[in-house]
Amino acid sequence: MCVNDLVVQGAEPLFFLDYFATGKLDVETGRRIVAGIAEGCKQAGCALIGGETAEMPGMYAAGDYDLAGFAVGAVERDRIVTGETVKQGDVVLGLASTGVHSNGYSLVRRVVERSGCAFDAPAPFEPGVSLGEALLRPTRIYVAAALAACRSDTVKALAHITGGGLIENPPRAVPKDCAFRIDATRWKLPPVFRWLMTSAGIAPLELARTFNCGIGMIAVAAPDDAAIALDHFRRSGIEGWPIGEIAARDGDEPAVTLTGTESWRR
Repeated sequence: MCVNDLVVQGAEPLFFLDYFATGKLDVETGRRIVAGIAEGCKQAGCALIGGETAEMPGMYAAGDYDLAGFAVGAVERDRIVTGETVKQGDVVLGLASTGVHSNGYSLVRRVVERSGCAFDAPAPFEPGVSLGEALLRPTRIYVAAALAACRSDTVKALAHITGGGLIENPPRAVPKDCAFRIDATRWKLPPVFRWLMTSAGIAPLELARTFNCGIGMIAVAAPDDAAIALDHFRRSGIEGWPIGEIAARDGDEPAVTLTGTESWRR
């Protein structure tokens, strides 16, 4: 949800607007969708102030619909989280995701197709839950926990792990002369990602380039502040771990080095 992209700058989400388009409105489907959006806004502490519902016959197949939305937030200029104070030796904290988190679904669909599993069949990696339910578990909203950490001045940078996974997202949060050294043995790869990896023979590095792999948000803190920042997240119900450190980056060196991914195969 885009409120996670606001909070990485230290901004508090104020309101959200949605856009729902379909060929012919099914009232029950629309009701469930808006209820889900409202729940997300409630978790983020922002208002759902309106939106648009559009019927466009001929543009969508029966049962198909299109969703979009945006959020507006605010932060005082002197409280914006820019990451510019991040330096060598700072601690990289990984915050647990709830699953796939709205990214990489083109690949997810291909993996499911190749596996021969049906979306309404039991998930091979999670007893008692259908495959579709497990793959579509709602994205975790980090707003309350991240704002608490920002207001305590214990976090220097935040990165929401979306498309591009653990490889392409973290560098956006720090200066160009900083590099992330992340150790994949510091957290356990969730079963959904292990299933995706083994079912389709996806290399661990490519998995990390596409998915969050269990880390939905990354925070950077000074060594003396890392434990305090983690405590803010954990008190908000979000598990987190020290997963690496910031190193100096010289020239064309990779912005993210991910080691220990062979542990994901075990």
